[in-house]
Amino acid sequence: MVTKSEAKSIANVSTKPDDFEQVKLLRQQSYRLINSKFPPVSVFDDVADADEFDTLFELQALTNPRLQALAGNLSLLPRTEIPFGIAGCSYAVAPFTHVNPAGSRFSDGRFGVLYLAENVQTAINEVAYHQNRYWSRVPELSYERFVFRALSCEFADVSLSDLTSLSPQHAIYHSEDYTAARALGGNLRLQGSAGVQYNSVRNQGALCWGLFSPKYVTQMVQHAHYEMIWQNGKISAINQIVSCS
Repeated sequence: MVTKSEAKSIANVSTKPDDFEQVKLLRQQSYRLINSKFPPVSVFDDVADADEFDTLFELQALTNPRLQALAGNLSLLPRTEIPFGIAGCSYAVAPFTHVNPAGSRFSDGRFGVLYLAENVQTAINEVAYHQNRYWSRVPELSYERFVFRALSCEFADVSLSDLTSLSPQHAIYHSEDYTAARALGGNLRLQGSAGVQYNSVRNQGALCWGLFSPKYVTQMVQHAHYEMIWQNGKISAINQIVSCS
């Protein structure tokens, strides 16, 4: 839980985008890790604009009853914010149509955030932390293997609220309690911020980004696959999967 001193620091943090330095990113390379069991939804990648998408989606839904579940809640994302025509459009859109109701660091679960890291190791560390927390609560799980797809993402022409000047001890960087970060993220989004640049909590010295819209993504493609081995009550190994072909 947030302590009294942390609660005070929450109150002292502005929630106005203009009160944070805005960092302009003209072209930024980044990485993301997702569970490989979630396939890309081709209907996003096969069209050039919103009109084509609506037509194709309606046609495919007639023969594929699972399409709605795969695409997610489309009402959460305006068509104008979907980057149709880019490589990996479905990867960019997924965090905004499949919103985790439990929330995330900068969201209370009512809206999506596309989380990205400046390198693959940081993306791995971020995901491994949450996998460890989740699976440690599953009783009698002695061994399991999880496969993740690493995505290489490029986003461009965006100004983000820069949170990197805040102290590592600040409440928004709390390891487990996201109360402060969610309050800040929600208010920044409501007031027009495109997202945040912040310091990774799981890989000291690395940068992360949280985009409040996928429209800034210019491509998101598969980079590699990794396995996480759960054994003896923890993730005991993380390995890149190398193809034999």
